[in-house]
Amino acid sequence: MEPVHNLVKVHLPNYLANLPLPNSIGGWFRLGFRDWASLIPFFALVGGASYVTYRAIKPKLICNPSIKKDEAKVATMVNIEDLGDKTVYCRCWRSSTFPLCDGSHGAHNKETGDNVGPLVVKKKA
Repeated sequence: MEPVHNLVKVHLPNYLANLPLPNSIGGWFRLGFRDWASLIPFFALVGGASYVTYRAIKPKLICNPSIKKDEAKVATMVNIEDLGDKTVYCRCWRSSTFPLCDGSHGAHNKETGDNVGPLVVKKKA
């Protein structure tokens, strides 16, 4: 425990106190090459820790919350002869009648601020 104590209580404060951090924005422009070189490990550590923290807490964004999750890929095949005059397909992945749209995108859009709508396929008149 003694090495950790020395690192945190002695070496780290000394290291931080000796960093050439300027007092103003203009001071960054007056730093020399050696000053910038001494800041590289500090910013690498801070950037790396920030990235690891971001990756750990970042929410997993998925578009399909519940449809056929046991399959590797969801693909729907429809024969063109089976389509009526107009067919409306879901694109928000929230429809209880997927792949057909049931209007669930309205609640999804209101909740998330999204603007997704259905795919409408209709025969030419």
